Amino acid sequence: MICPLMTQSGHRPLSDGPCRLVRCSFLSVGAAMRRRQFILLLGGTLAWPFAARAQQPAMPVIGFLSSRSSTESANHLDAFRKGLHEAGYAEGQNVAIEYRWANGQYDQLPNMASELVSRRVGVIAAAGGNVTALAANAVATSTPLAFIVGDDPVKLGLVSSLNRPGGNATGVSVFTTELGPKRLEILHELLPKASNIGLLINPAYPGSATEIATVQALARRIGVTVLVLNASNEQEIDSIFAALSQQQAKALLVSADALFVSRRDKLVALSAHHAIPTIYDLRDFVAAGGLISYGTSLADAYRQLGIYTGKILGGQKPADLPVQQAVKVELIINLKTAKTLGITVPNTLVGRADELIE
Repeated sequence: MICPLMTQSGHRPLSDGPCRLVRCSFLSVGAAMRRRQFILLLGGTLAWPFAARAQQPAMPVIGFLSSRSSTESANHLDAFRKGLHEAGYAEGQNVAIEYRWANGQYDQLPNMASELVSRRVGVIAAAGGNVTALAANAVATSTPLAFIVGDDPVKLGLVSSLNRPGGNATGVSVFTTELGPKRLEILHELLPKASNIGLLINPAYPGSATEIATVQALARRIGVTVLVLNASNEQEIDSIFAALSQQQAKALLVSADALFVSRRDKLVALSAHHAIPTIYDLRDFVAAGGLISYGTSLADAYRQLGIYTGKILGGQKPADLPVQQAVKVELIINLKTAKTLGITVPNTLVGRADELIE
């Protein structure tokens, strides 16, 4: 009988006599056990990194909701990320951000806010004015909320008080609505002979009624007639310039509204085409070729929004974070546009300007 352990090269079996099948069997079992142990050890070593990665905590997620558009918000979004970084967070490294942009279509905001809540984001950052904050606050009953609003958040029902918000929301107030009369005053100083001035308002924007009332109150005191022009979509924006010509308005005041910010380039182009001197609330309009602006520095407000968003994500409660009030207000004048319109800017305004664009 030939032993199964005999090799083809003629090596002798393990014994001189007939093959010891029992001995051969033990050797086969031993080799199999050693092989199995090696495979288990190797498999455990390879599986360990995957198990370690599976145990790592998931990256927190911020829901960013805005009534504006992503393109014209780029600079302010950079400021938001800067604030986040100051709070210890960097997008893509230790935090993820889900964006929702309404592009000036306010009716989309409630559904967008609900989507973010259903995604169980750690905090919602509501930008783009009162309408965004109100839409988010209506559905984010348990989700923390950080906002930017252009009016008194107490009056809007977002917080109980500025120092002690008291609920799941806090943020930054830039009070842009209250600056409407000041913008009319500056426009009157620039164009003292303009007796008819248009006021572009979006009636769907919370705070529009307040701005109309305060602007008209000042208009009566300085002897100016204010023509209220309503526009809640892009088509109505086109038509208001025809109305300005028909009513012989000599200048235009654009109210602080996310719809108009999202249509910045269009408004600037229409004002230039119809040769209507126009004052806005943000520097962005003037940088794009608009005549003049007076309002809060939104870049600073967005940075503060980023800081608060990071603090809330880190565990601080919105109820313990007082509402920040933006105090940096800037006057920007585009002298090149003034020259094109044939306007001589008074030295009183030039001297007060925070920035002159030439």
